[in-house]
Amino acid sequence: MDSTQERTFCKWLNTKLEANGYPPMHSLVQDLSDGVRLIQLMLACCTGDTSLGRYNKNPRMRVQKAENVNKALEFIRQRGIKLTNIGPEDIIDGNLKLILGMIWTLVLRFTIADISEEGLSAKEGLLLWAQRKTAPYKEVDVQDFSISWSDGLALCALIHCHRPELLDYDKLDKSDRHGNTRLAFQVAADHLGVPQLLEVEDLCDSTRPDERSVMTYIASYFHAFSTMDQAETVSRRVEKFAELMQSVWTSKNDYERRARALLHALSEVQKKWSTSHFTGSYTDAKEQSATFTTYKHTTKRTWVTERQDVTTLLGNIQTKLRTYGLREYIPPLGLALSDLDDAWSDLLQSEAKRSRAINAQIRQIKESLRKEFADLANDFSQRLHAISLELSGVAGPLETQQDQVKEIQTRLPTLSEALTRVAKAEQDCVVANVEENDYTVFTCQDLEFELGLVAQSLTKKISFVDNQIVSRNMTNLTPAQLEQFESTFRYFDRDETNTLSLTETSAALASQGLVYSDEDMTYIYDQLLQDYGAVTFEAFINLLVDITEDQTSPEQLRESFRGIAGNKPFVTELDMRLAQLPVSAVDYLSKVIPSTNNEVGEPEYDYETWLRDVFV
Repeated sequence: MDSTQERTFCKWLNTKLEANGYPPMHSLVQDLSDGVRLIQLMLACCTGDTSLGRYNKNPRMRVQKAENVNKALEFIRQRGIKLTNIGPEDIIDGNLKLILGMIWTLVLRFTIADISEEGLSAKEGLLLWAQRKTAPYKEVDVQDFSISWSDGLALCALIHCHRPELLDYDKLDKSDRHGNTRLAFQVAADHLGVPQLLEVEDLCDSTRPDERSVMTYIASYFHAFSTMDQAETVSRRVEKFAELMQSVWTSKNDYERRARALLHALSEVQKKWSTSHFTGSYTDAKEQSATFTTYKHTTKRTWVTERQDVTTLLGNIQTKLRTYGLREYIPPLGLALSDLDDAWSDLLQSEAKRSRAINAQIRQIKESLRKEFADLANDFSQRLHAISLELSGVAGPLETQQDQVKEIQTRLPTLSEALTRVAKAEQDCVVANVEENDYTVFTCQDLEFELGLVAQSLTKKISFVDNQIVSRNMTNLTPAQLEQFESTFRYFDRDETNTLSLTETSAALASQGLVYSDEDMTYIYDQLLQDYGAVTFEAFINLLVDITEDQTSPEQLRESFRGIAGNKPFVTELDMRLAQLPVSAVDYLSKVIPSTNNEVGEPEYDYETWLRDVFV
């Protein structure tokens, strides 16, 4: 056991000496006996401005060696290291047991004493550290600094725990005690800077490995990994700070980029509005209004969100800088939050101005549309009224009246064109949602109806004058007959075209007591068309004149009505229908022939009186 300790402690001493440029030792008994190596060890362990003063570097006499050893022991005691039962003569005389005890005290002081783990120090702290580091490895159970380390697995676990890339713990042959221990020694020496203080046999071939030797070696692992942890801590600290600064730098750039982009966007949209023009049409104004509304519902809301995010981002940057005690970030000129606030205030003012401009344009256009429609409608109404007055004032000879009315009629197409313009103006008002108009009481539908009345009046006037001319030229008819024939023609001219169709002609003749077969009626009608082009009033009058002159006399008509009435002095509606008079003729005669009701309330038409009134 002492040989293991001697070998381990000698190697431990050599790590201190060689690190400070002193030659290594080979024997504790021989190399420590003159006190020189012991003084060198103290100088190596106690770095700084430590000085032991002058000593004999090549002592030959015992007294010189004693002075050296005594100087070293006194220096050790001055450092608060308690040495028990050892004096200069023990070292000079080579008392190995006491020398090993002294060195163990130095190991404790310079290697183990500063170890701490959760309040435990030295041996207990080192053991707790080893237990915690190896806890995840099921084949390892560290309970001491002896047998627990005899298979090399605990050493491999320590290495793998801190530096897993140096060995593959899972691939170890757990039964190869010597191989695992040798591997741990080799890796620790080559990669961790841990000197091999022990031999493989010291752990694997001993029934109980030396506790002090194992503890000294394990302490080297602790310091190696602590140094590595410290280096990693320093690196991590620098890395963390670098990451922090990188993060802050990135956030700053992001803030500046986004703030600059937002300010540019706000400026551009205001420039666009300031240079925007209206074409004067309602469609253009509404399109610009819709575009502005879409902007407020989409782009504007995106900017509201971006402004809030940019503000939050700057706040986060400042909070992070304050958290780590770093200098406050001052945004570049023009990118401060106050600049964003000012730009946003300008945007709101520009929006209000833009909205007012659009609304004013729409109101102006609507007012213009109202006035345009009102002007066209009022002018149209005045023109209609003028024509109506002119038509009502037509006078003079019939031919003159005829010319005047026809001249008036030539103006109707111009009025129709004017009405088309009125309708267009009204449609423009409808599109612009103009529902009220204080400048006129007319609608296009009103004016269209009035134009129809004027056109109808013109047609009637023309027909009337034409008929009057025809009537005037019929010298062989009495006024009563002319009036009777004219009223008959007007009655059956239902469509007011001043012409009669075949059916209307047949009914009109039947109303005068002139009933023909369908074949005869068709012949008469075709002949009229051939002679006159249509059954006009003139054609109808001439036809009646011809028939009257050739066939019909008051007496003949009276005989015809008697035949229909069955020799009664009156005729009934049933009599006329049984005689197969056309319905229209029956309706007409029922209106013009005087009648009285019999006891059952049935009208009895006095054709005798009517014929006396009609004929002279």
